[in-house]
Amino acid sequence: MRIGVGTAATATILEPRSLWGLGQAAPSDRVRFASIGTGTRGCELLRASQKVPFAECVGLADLYDSRHDAGREAVGHDTPATRDYRTILDRKDVDAVLVAVPDHLHRRIVQDACAAGKDVYCEKPMSHNVEDGFAMVAAVEQHQRILQVGSQRVSNIVYAKAREIWMSGALGDVFFIEGVSGRNSASGAWVYPIPPDASAQTIDWNAFLVDAPKRPFDAPRFFRWRCYADYGEGLSGDLFVHLLSGIHYITGTNETPLKAQSTGGLYRWKDGRDFPDLIETLYDYPAFRVALRCNLNNAQGEPITFYGTKGTMTLNGNTLTFVSQDTAPQPEGYSLIGWPQRLKEQYLAEWHAKNPDVAPQIGAGVSSTFAAPQGYNDVVDHEAVFFEAVRSRKPVLEDEYFGNNTAIGCHMANAAYFRGSATRWNAAKKKIEA
Repeated sequence: MRIGVGTAATATILEPRSLWGLGQAAPSDRVRFASIGTGTRGCELLRASQKVPFAECVGLADLYDSRHDAGREAVGHDTPATRDYRTILDRKDVDAVLVAVPDHLHRRIVQDACAAGKDVYCEKPMSHNVEDGFAMVAAVEQHQRILQVGSQRVSNIVYAKAREIWMSGALGDVFFIEGVSGRNSASGAWVYPIPPDASAQTIDWNAFLVDAPKRPFDAPRFFRWRCYADYGEGLSGDLFVHLLSGIHYITGTNETPLKAQSTGGLYRWKDGRDFPDLIETLYDYPAFRVALRCNLNNAQGEPITFYGTKGTMTLNGNTLTFVSQDTAPQPEGYSLIGWPQRLKEQYLAEWHAKNPDVAPQIGAGVSSTFAAPQGYNDVVDHEAVFFEAVRSRKPVLEDEYFGNNTAIGCHMANAAYFRGSATRWNAAKKKIEA
């Protein structure tokens, strides 16, 4: 649907994916899945899965007992739940699993799931460190499973439009891309409330730690794990990963950055966390540079801007705006101020003789806006892509290679911040180096 908003701008509401016309699938054609992790993100995924007509949740797992009830409420029926995810992997009626657990648990669960013959939807960032990422890639390859990483913007219809604009050449040459993610609340800084029944009796603390350093039960670490390097990657792993995955998808990039330089600090949320509340990173790619900033002290939103020689494209939420640049040839004006009149006239006469057909550029400065329809949820689209791949065995776009490359970019940003110097990716050694 196109809406006119004046002679200098147009606005288009994008059509949802045709996938939703499939209707209810026969029981034999459904993907039966279980969610490993039914916390905040796990329940978001479960609710979104209910809108995918050929997906059926048959099991839940979480280390915190009360989340079993939260998961059941999310799917709307009394689904079997357990603390031990391995019992789910033993079930023959489970085709796939959603992995929505702290990052340091991704490797172990993905490896176990692949070995058990399950396809995997793994939340972002794919890995907790470089070694984990390559181990997960190896597990997917060895067992020939489908893995999709959960950065949902890769399946967003607005990002698909941005990719179309990029591929069309309408932006011209793009040498600089800028992305921002800003929040300004305790929740945005992961200072989540602790449930009143949280205790060493209701939470399997040892299973949470696994290979992380041993320590006494600590509820804030369990519920605010993104703040701590033992379990998460801070702003880079939680927010840069969305920006990078979107940029990689739009530009057709499936590689790690060549170099990363970071700065920032911990200015406000001084609660014992390991990570900064402000980080800025400049990435070098072969054809362009990317500047990212995450700030927990101002709610700027999440704009990503592509600066091209022919146009500027900005995505913010589920809205995209493209503004064309005036690239028509024009005679010099400013520097002629220092020329005598006779030389100005000579230059202009010669210029117009060489450019007789130059006319004002049609469409220069015109703004085109594209938006998703109200209520659009790209998590639903992203899960549907995964479940359809499980049925069809066709590969997904945000697979283990895409997810690993993006995660490495996040690890490079953190390494540059903590080392206080630029980091480079050594592809031959599969290692981040100074």
